[in-house]
Amino acid sequence: MNENEEIKQLGTSESKENGIHTVTIIGQIEGHFASDQNQKSTKYEHLIPLLVALEQSVEVKGILIVLNTMGGDVEAGLGIAEMIATMKKPTVSLVIGGSHSIGVPIAVAAKRSFITESATMTLHPVRVTGLVVGAPQTYNYFADMQKRIVDFICRNSSASAEKINEFMMRPDMLATDVGTVLDAKEAVKNGLIDRIGGLSDALAELEKMIGQGA
Repeated sequence: MNENEEIKQLGTSESKENGIHTVTIIGQIEGHFASDQNQKSTKYEHLIPLLVALEQSVEVKGILIVLNTMGGDVEAGLGIAEMIATMKKPTVSLVIGGSHSIGVPIAVAAKRSFITESATMTLHPVRVTGLVVGAPQTYNYFADMQKRIVDFICRNSSASAEKINEFMMRPDMLATDVGTVLDAKEAVKNGLIDRIGGLSDALAELEKMIGQGA
């Protein structure tokens, strides 16, 4: 697969000069079920082997992760976030547009994180569409999954569990649901993201990390 085909099919590219590889996470994060054909999606079965290959490659020196995602499958998104968080290669994330729902753990998984001034991030409780069994076991499953997400965000950012849970359960921000939409300044202020910045800022930080052997 040549570089143009790689960008078209997987949303990835590699700079041969400085060894920086770009990974894009856009649209809906697809999990065990395929998303609608008319909807942009990021497939976890593509990303997982890609991240393994990047971690093992001697040519790749650093990874830039660009996010503009509505969220998606919780387990797939959390799995991708865990993969990124456990990489030894320097990683920098850049939120453009938005990184919502399960996109939040992916954004904070990188060693350094940036968000553009116009971007937003949405925190809300774990939820599913379709038929669910109204039983205590179902509630416990959702509560355990939400705790896993909150714990991951806390481990990989400076945000507190109390603040994250407060944002998730806020009833007055979203018209038909509970949760909170954070703008760039709020995301940085509350410790989710390291800095406000754009592409040049993220690349400069990644090149600095590569130079320092971080």
